[in-house]
Amino acid sequence: MVEENLAFASAYEVRELVSSGQVSPVELTQLFFDRIERLDSQLNAYLTLNYDEAMQRAREAEAAVARGDELGPLHGVPISIKDLELTKGIRTTSGSLHFKDRVPDEDSVVVERVRKAGAIILGKTNTPEFGHKGTTENLLGDACRNPWNTERTPGGSSGGAAAALAAGLCSLATGSDGGGSIRIPASFCGLYGIKPTQGRVPRYGGAAAPILANQTSQSGPLSRTVRDSALLLQVLAGYDSRDPGSIRDAPPDFLAALRRGVSGLKVGWSSDYGFAPVDPEVVDVCYRAAKVFEELGCSVEETDLVLDAPTEPFKIIFSVNTYAAMGPVVDEFEHELTDYFMDNMRFAKTVTASDYVRAVGYIDRLKAQFADQFQRYDLILSPTMAVPPFPVGDNPTHIAGREVDPFTGFLPFTFPINMNGHTAASIPAGFSSDGLPIGLHIVGRWGDEETVFAASAAFEEARPWADKRPAVS
Repeated sequence: MVEENLAFASAYEVRELVSSGQVSPVELTQLFFDRIERLDSQLNAYLTLNYDEAMQRAREAEAAVARGDELGPLHGVPISIKDLELTKGIRTTSGSLHFKDRVPDEDSVVVERVRKAGAIILGKTNTPEFGHKGTTENLLGDACRNPWNTERTPGGSSGGAAAALAAGLCSLATGSDGGGSIRIPASFCGLYGIKPTQGRVPRYGGAAAPILANQTSQSGPLSRTVRDSALLLQVLAGYDSRDPGSIRDAPPDFLAALRRGVSGLKVGWSSDYGFAPVDPEVVDVCYRAAKVFEELGCSVEETDLVLDAPTEPFKIIFSVNTYAAMGPVVDEFEHELTDYFMDNMRFAKTVTASDYVRAVGYIDRLKAQFADQFQRYDLILSPTMAVPPFPVGDNPTHIAGREVDPFTGFLPFTFPINMNGHTAASIPAGFSSDGLPIGLHIVGRWGDEETVFAASAAFEEARPWADKRPAVS
């Protein structure tokens, strides 16, 4: 295959080409490192490269094919790992200057499963400090940039993962999502990303990490095709005793769900969740995308969903839970930490126990609201983001003429779904007038990734996007 076509081939196709002997995993891995060397200085998508180990794994993968060994579902697929995941023997900074030299002696559950499936880890992708914002800047170097326009943000906190994947610097990427951190960069970079149901993919912060409640965060896939995300989620999902909150039931067959079809589904559409200002161009692009589901045999109607000010409860839960995990680092090494992270930690210190209990109570009300909606609908659609990608370091303070919180104002549709634990995906819906990607948000019932995947696959077939490539590619 032509080099560029191979760099943008789906992970599913790459695995087939490697397993059949048509493509050498050694040559493929070297191809990606060559592309990273040539292009990543414009994007800062990677924080750490894993060249020596990756090339050794590629040689082992090639030998396994030659021997006729049984091959894993990701055998020979070059993948990037978000730098919030622990990687044994590979630097893991968590986007923080404080951890710039940390090399863990264990893997996260996600990395264990990626390795076991046969994937080849190219390196660790850029993230804001401790994944703590929806764009990707930290003190380790220049901001991560969007390959569609390098003056714009790729989003966050899986911004490096999305930038690398969109630019053809890996075949597949892992992300994590505590307030939208898979779906934000998927929308901004023209990719598919799914936040699994809370507990679907186990979280494990290492043996030395405190055992804390995980109310919002889920690891999951970013990909160029829906099938690739189903493939990776099949690898990542499943109970692990190190995460007592992980789902004990066996995961569904996500790949089989892609063939289910969507005719007869009832779909609700909301342009604003009843509270959020949204750029009119975004609403227009996403509404037209939502109407595609009528072509696919679904009924689509406006919902009556009205959320009551979710920003403050989310900020309380998100900041206090982070401080509970990071308190000793925050208190002793403030001079090494970013201003945005410390602003949130200072806020966390002002939260009272009563404030926190009220925020948890809000989550119960939010869950009840969505339970009511899902008695009527199989899926709820909205824009993924309230705006197209904006300039790096210039978070919107006003959207559609209304003042918004720069921390959460541009992502009003994502963080409520972390709070209620449902699964949700962002799928490429179209482009803004200046050529930047816009995503459609597809929310499913708790535990129902299958319907989200079925709808995503049907939309992808009706409105394919994988042939569209950004300026930096």
